Amino acid sequence: MACSFSPPLPSSVSKPNISKASVSKPSNLLLTVSVPCEKRQSKSLRIVTAVSISNPEVRTGPDDLVQSILSKVIQTDRGVSLTKEGHKEVAEVAQELQKYCVNEPVKCPLIFGEWDVVYCSNPTSPGGGYRSAVGRLFFKAKEMVQVVEAPDTVKNSVSFTVLGFVDGEVSLKGKLYVLDDKWIQVIFEPPELKVGGLEFRYGGESEVKLQITYIDEKIRLGLGSRGSLFVFQRRK
Repeated sequence: MACSFSPPLPSSVSKPNISKASVSKPSNLLLTVSVPCEKRQSKSLRIVTAVSISNPEVRTGPDDLVQSILSKVIQTDRGVSLTKEGHKEVAEVAQELQKYCVNEPVKCPLIFGEWDVVYCSNPTSPGGGYRSAVGRLFFKAKEMVQVVEAPDTVKNSVSFTVLGFVDGEVSLKGKLYVLDDKWIQVIFEPPELKVGGLEFRYGGESEVKLQITYIDEKIRLGLGSRGSLFVFQRRK
């Protein structure tokens, strides 16, 4: 679900021992949406042309914050071309949006569907080595898509071109586990690589943990266990 595009581990790994909560198979994630977190009372504001979270006097609602974060990450090659200050601004908006997250977001049915990965604070987290500084010289990413299917299936795929001529795709299929009311874990099978007419699997299993910090009909925010911030936008 909110799982990141973690680079595959070089060899098979056993399912980790979760100390904070036992991993339980989500027998039915299609539960009633929890009541949204209570919103803070906001002051009346005049309409402005831009939302600046850096200004502590600005108070706004979730719809404006969603538009703000999308405007900051779209057409940035999923965050690669953003400056240090740009990443900071995205993090500030994401922190504000956390205040409007529903209770127990892992049980919210809005997590299911198809999502585009539109931002990651660490460019190598979605796509692994294909998204490193060297990898981007040879592989140009076209789409990064995550599909979350009920009750507990996650499919990640990265489509790209090699040197601008040959199409390719890396895909992973994983099983989702609920750790608590906000954290999930996904155990991925070995990735499958398709380049031109070639198709094969490589590496071993991999796993990723992600905290869902905000979700609505348009976007989903996730915070990886190593601190990477992800912004997913629902596909139309």
